[in-house]
Amino acid sequence: MNILVVNCGSSTVKYQLFQMEDEDHYNVMAKGVVERIGIPGSRLEHHTPSGDFVEEQPVANHRVALELVLATLTAGKARVLSSIREIEAVGHRVVHGGEKFTGSVLITDEVLAAIRSFADLAPLHNPPNILGIEACQELMPGTPQVAVFDTAFHGTLPEYAYIYPIPYEYYEKYRIRRYGFHGTSHRYVAERAAKMMGRDLGELRLITCHMGSGVSFAAIRYGKSIDTSMGFTPLEGLVMGTRCGDIDPAIIFFLMDKEGLSAKQVEEILNKKSGVLGVSGISSDTRDIEDAAPHNHRARLTLEIIAYRAKKYIGAYYAILGGLDGLVFTAGIGENSSYIRKSICSGLEHLGILIDDERNTVRRKEAFISRDDSPVKVMVIPTNEELMIARDTWRIVRTMR
Repeated sequence: MNILVVNCGSSTVKYQLFQMEDEDHYNVMAKGVVERIGIPGSRLEHHTPSGDFVEEQPVANHRVALELVLATLTAGKARVLSSIREIEAVGHRVVHGGEKFTGSVLITDEVLAAIRSFADLAPLHNPPNILGIEACQELMPGTPQVAVFDTAFHGTLPEYAYIYPIPYEYYEKYRIRRYGFHGTSHRYVAERAAKMMGRDLGELRLITCHMGSGVSFAAIRYGKSIDTSMGFTPLEGLVMGTRCGDIDPAIIFFLMDKEGLSAKQVEEILNKKSGVLGVSGISSDTRDIEDAAPHNHRARLTLEIIAYRAKKYIGAYYAILGGLDGLVFTAGIGENSSYIRKSICSGLEHLGILIDDERNTVRRKEAFISRDDSPVKVMVIPTNEELMIARDTWRIVRTMR
């Protein structure tokens, strides 16, 4: 089955084309990204086993972007298919599924309406996700479309973990609660960790650490997410590239009063000017911070804050899991920064987390980085959300045949 995986952002369309024999046997036929949609400098980067291709041309909207993707897949030097009809299903990343969707679903008019209703919960993400779905429906009528939700994996959180201690009426009126994000990534690396350990996921207690420009940790007990660091929005939790993570909410009102800021301006500060960028004053990229740390106090402080807060979450999740079998690092920082991984794990020896310095030098590939005598297996696992979307799409569409 040929499955196109689509991930639409506000000004980008990322895609991968999979040839799926079954869940474990697949081939990536092509992948790429259309960038700067609707703004000058639009371009497509397209990669196939036979070569890489770049095309620069105006791309007015997401429909035009997907037309360009489909044309590239089926015509010219970069083509890997003879016709659009060879695409048998499309899997879409959708950020927010609210409380309604705790698993991936075939997209119907009712499902699309529900996704649209969650737009106020994810105003930067769900609207472009919807544009991608609608464009594919128009360009490939009759081709099954599947929605895979970032929030779905965390649908197993117990009520006491997702309800905020504010007046309950706001949950009833507006569904203000912990949703969690990066669920597709957490689910993928949890499944891979079980396979690496040669054990059943249903018997493991795991902490998965998705550390990219956005950061979220999840406590996974016997295959189910029981807590996660991101909350009602992706702003809560760990220190991130430009997001502050956990802070005293009163800081918001203090800043509004002292600086004469509007709620929108404070939201901009907390989402786009805080975190690694805000503390360091250098960059939102931890690679730049690591380079600057030997001679810059604020860079060193930033790295110390990242590690300190990560330790607190790991300790808290260890407590609610009742022990720990595996700790997983994934995403850009988690897969590549041996320094940050070691900084987080150092001092957690009393929890059974023992790092092997030589093994910890690994980058961008699956590996155990713990010592042989470590009670907790510590792993680096590159995430693959696109593969999870393709697998879910394959499972759902296969049942229709």
